[in-house]
Amino acid sequence: MSSILAGADVAGSYRDAMESVFSSAVAGKAWLATGAIVLAIVQVLTAARMWGKLSGFIRLPTPTVQRIHRWSGRLALLLTLPVVFHCTTILGFQTGDARVAVHSIMGSFLYGIFAAKMVVVRDHSFPGWVLPVAGGALFAGLATLWLTSSFWYFTEVRFGF
Repeated sequence: MSSILAGADVAGSYRDAMESVFSSAVAGKAWLATGAIVLAIVQVLTAARMWGKLSGFIRLPTPTVQRIHRWSGRLALLLTLPVVFHCTTILGFQTGDARVAVHSIMGSFLYGIFAAKMVVVRDHSFPGWVLPVAGGALFAGLATLWLTSSFWYFTEVRFGF
């Protein structure tokens, strides 16, 4: 019984914190995920620049691009933490319709994809094509989650804070 009440306190505290900035916890979740996908786009662009693409478009020194890439990834990950908390502890795994089912399934895989990418980044024994594929898979997973949640929320429920 006390664990149920403790869970309710955590969910209530989370909701209170989100509603101190946003109109609802769900709106906060949508905006934080939007911040994460924007930073993920920065990740894709800076990764492409580090791999020799977009040199004419992103005219920054490579060390600066690398720093931007690392920090945009760290911040994107941080923005997803309240989102995953909301999804896993308040909403849970659901399959009510196709959109929700796709979202729940992809959400279950996202941090596994992230962990795999981090292994590839640190272990240089993988072939050169593995890192871009892992990064692309991570971006595709996050984009799928954003499209099936935040985009849906902004177009079907409400666009606002």
